Amino acid sequence: MELFWILLFSSVCPLTLGQGVYARANAQIVHSGAACNVKDDNISERIYTIKEGDTLVLQCIVKGHPRPQIRWTKTAGSASDKFQETSIYNETLRIEGILRVQGGRYYCKADNGVGVADIKSIRVDVQYLDTPVLTVHQTISDVRGSYYQEKTVFLRCTVNSNPPARFIWKRGNMRIEQSKDNGVDIYEPLYTQGETKVLKLKNLRPKDFADYTCQVSVRNVCSIEDKSVTFRLTNATTPPMIRLSVNDSVVVDPGQDVFLTCEITAGFPPPKVTWSRYPGPLPLSAQVRGQTLILRAVTPTDAGFYNCTAVNNVGNPARKNVNLIVRSKCLYLLPNDKGTDAMGNLTFQITPDSNKDSETIQMGRDLKLSCHADATPQDKVNYTWYKNGAPVFNSDSLILLRSDPDMAPGTSSLEIVDMKFRDLATYSCVANFPGSRVPELRVDVNISQNSVSPPVLSVPPGGQVVSVREGGNAELVCLVVDGKPRPPILWSRVEKDLLMSAGKAVMETPDGRLRLKNVSRDMMGLYRCQTAPYNGLNIKRREAQIQLNVQYPPIVDPVFQDVRSRNHQMVTLRCMILRSNPPRLTDIRWFRNGDFIRMPMPDLKETPELKFKLEPANNGSYECRVSNSAGMSTCTFNVSAQPYNAEFYFDTPNPVRIQKGNNYSYNLQWTQKDPEATDRIIGYWVNVRKNKQSLLSKQIDLKGKEPEKGVLLSHTISDLRIPLSYEVRLAPITTYSTGDYISRIIQYSEPYTYPRPSDRSDVFDWTRQNHLTQNPKRSANTGPETDRSGTKEGYYMYIEASRPRVQGDKARLLSPLFNVTSVRGPKGSGRVPYCVSFYYHMKGKHIGTLNVLLRVRSIASVDSVVWMKSGHQGPDWKKAFFDISPSGPFQIVFEGIRGPSFEGDIAIDDVSITIGKCKQGNTVATAGKTVLIGGSHSLPLASWLTAGLASFLLLLHR
Repeated sequence: MELFWILLFSSVCPLTLGQGVYARANAQIVHSGAACNVKDDNISERIYTIKEGDTLVLQCIVKGHPRPQIRWTKTAGSASDKFQETSIYNETLRIEGILRVQGGRYYCKADNGVGVADIKSIRVDVQYLDTPVLTVHQTISDVRGSYYQEKTVFLRCTVNSNPPARFIWKRGNMRIEQSKDNGVDIYEPLYTQGETKVLKLKNLRPKDFADYTCQVSVRNVCSIEDKSVTFRLTNATTPPMIRLSVNDSVVVDPGQDVFLTCEITAGFPPPKVTWSRYPGPLPLSAQVRGQTLILRAVTPTDAGFYNCTAVNNVGNPARKNVNLIVRSKCLYLLPNDKGTDAMGNLTFQITPDSNKDSETIQMGRDLKLSCHADATPQDKVNYTWYKNGAPVFNSDSLILLRSDPDMAPGTSSLEIVDMKFRDLATYSCVANFPGSRVPELRVDVNISQNSVSPPVLSVPPGGQVVSVREGGNAELVCLVVDGKPRPPILWSRVEKDLLMSAGKAVMETPDGRLRLKNVSRDMMGLYRCQTAPYNGLNIKRREAQIQLNVQYPPIVDPVFQDVRSRNHQMVTLRCMILRSNPPRLTDIRWFRNGDFIRMPMPDLKETPELKFKLEPANNGSYECRVSNSAGMSTCTFNVSAQPYNAEFYFDTPNPVRIQKGNNYSYNLQWTQKDPEATDRIIGYWVNVRKNKQSLLSKQIDLKGKEPEKGVLLSHTISDLRIPLSYEVRLAPITTYSTGDYISRIIQYSEPYTYPRPSDRSDVFDWTRQNHLTQNPKRSANTGPETDRSGTKEGYYMYIEASRPRVQGDKARLLSPLFNVTSVRGPKGSGRVPYCVSFYYHMKGKHIGTLNVLLRVRSIASVDSVVWMKSGHQGPDWKKAFFDISPSGPFQIVFEGIRGPSFEGDIAIDDVSITIGKCKQGNTVATAGKTVLIGGSHSLPLASWLTAGLASFLLLLHR
């Protein structure tokens, strides 16, 4: 095998230099998935129609050098909608089971850094048809006093669809036509959501009590079948009515089971009951049994409005709501008058006489004590005040407020007017929940001249600035060193819009110590500590500020850089310090391939820099390690004289050439990236592989010519086997080193079409192709996958219906001229019968026409149609055969005519002409005796289009 391939590649074509080929990206969108239709609208934008649930496949075909990158993005149906945040970097966009909401405008952006990026768009129209919904509404009105009543019924049919649906009404199995029945009206109401048609039954008649069907149709677009819904109208038809087993509002304790029953009191057909909740869905633990909703062991999160809905499609749905309230409480650590912690869920406030701007308790002035329970529901909380254990009642000096308008909602206050010595006492606030299992809650406040004093806030010495390394833990301390009672401390960020580490704007600490874990640099800044306005004196807040200083290693640039240079030239490496905390550097060291470079101690205030002459021996990886007291960071440089990679050129026109012996050659083209950055490039290594086995490894000599930036280089690889594909690897060579290999796959293809022998009446040509040479981006839903025998290697001829072809374009394929004068016909006849047989493939919704013409040569050539097919003929190859009796030398002409759009590829295969009339079951192998025709091109007739038309194509090239 190796010897075989050495001979195969022994012919090396010389390298040629072309013009600059760096070109901006150019894109085109094609489709290859399921599609109902693809057309252009009046603004030259393609519209891709697809059925909901099918697979959308859009491909972005690009040109440009270097090879562009592809990005897909999407907007919704209108151009004003914003781009979706998600994007796909890929040549192919594939959406399995597309949904209607995924319709809209899709953009393909191709960018290769040369010029302006190219953007193409296609609008995807998702088509669908939902099952219609039929509802019944009725009105009853008195007419002519009490003589009779007029009863009118409206049957409303609503459906969501794209495109708009067509409605058909039926009574029983008979279609209802308004023009033939004066008792009905059919109309479309205004201002309705979706598409709606109303059937109005005026002054109900006995025959109007029947089964009514609303049938909707989108006229089979995208093969979407019609849908329908049926309703039986009787004299018992009534809308639903319901009632709840509980009141509109239900208050329960946590842990209780709740049963909500929705009883149906009227409605025919029998209504269907559903339960829902607002806000949010039903709890996961909820159970629905018939008309009853069961909530087990409720928690405060289960609270909300529960909705019972009964529907039977008659009238409006019946709805009832119940507000479920689950009692809840929040627990706090409250300091009592003795300075110890007491458990409770009440907060309290002591407000000195606000009219006098007082901050202390003073005789002869007013004082307010406030008590608030953080509970749900607030209006169910009952407050009781005690003085030295005795209940407090309203008097001239003691005023009770059930809900204090100056405080938070649900706050109870006790105002002491013109305070006297007799008012110095212990006051208690007790909150309870009538009818609840939650125990009563109590808070005691000792009011005396020595038990209440304003707080004093203090930051410990040295605590105004707290320094911590990134990733460590920190504690900010802000203490209440004096004051009774001592309130908790609230923490927040001084900078606006910055949140605390827990994602909250404010955090409470009972002891004034804010503990921060895993500190990051974005947590650095000023923090504010304040006394809380509750559980203490309700006076002006005391506050202080603490600076958190987060130390982190230097931030350097570049983190990594690839440096290329010619050998024996000076190289300068710089490591920029962007930020550092602390800013003072403690050490700078340079390393090469991990070894320390001995050099004078650099100036720690200057940008680290290393200069040296590049030699073959000092190529490698260089590191600049920069340190401060918080850590170390590294700039890494890969320094070498190795040349940059080559860049394959993918837009070579017709790179494949057919050679003898079922071989082909490939014109490989590329450019060199920054050829002057390193030592002179003297050649390239080219390596050809198949199945990861090397078949050829050869050096291409530039013969003293240096590559230029943007200039195309070429090399022809010969004697490749048809139809195999190969991996080609390419690497530049300099005097000192070899660059990295780049790789690509080259494939056999036949991009050219065949000439039109002796016929100039057509517009385009037939093309020779097999499965292996098919364009993977060809039109879907049309054309064959393989030749008629099912082999991937077998060839066939076809016409491509895609652009720039338009409706009516013709492509003609001519046979050689056959001289029938050397063949005698049957006795008594001067004409010889022939059987023409072939296979044809006509799959696609836009198939045009395939004609077979007989051209007889005489003084003037005369064409006559002897066989014709039009339109879609199914997905399989089909056999055709017919007899001809030409009067003279003749040719067979296959004429393909392009249909209305691109899904109209027509193919033919295994064409044969034999002597004698066609027999039933005619095949190429048993079609009769083969005729030999004399002349300079004597050939068996049966061979000119058999074996995939290969022989016929040889004739065309003569």
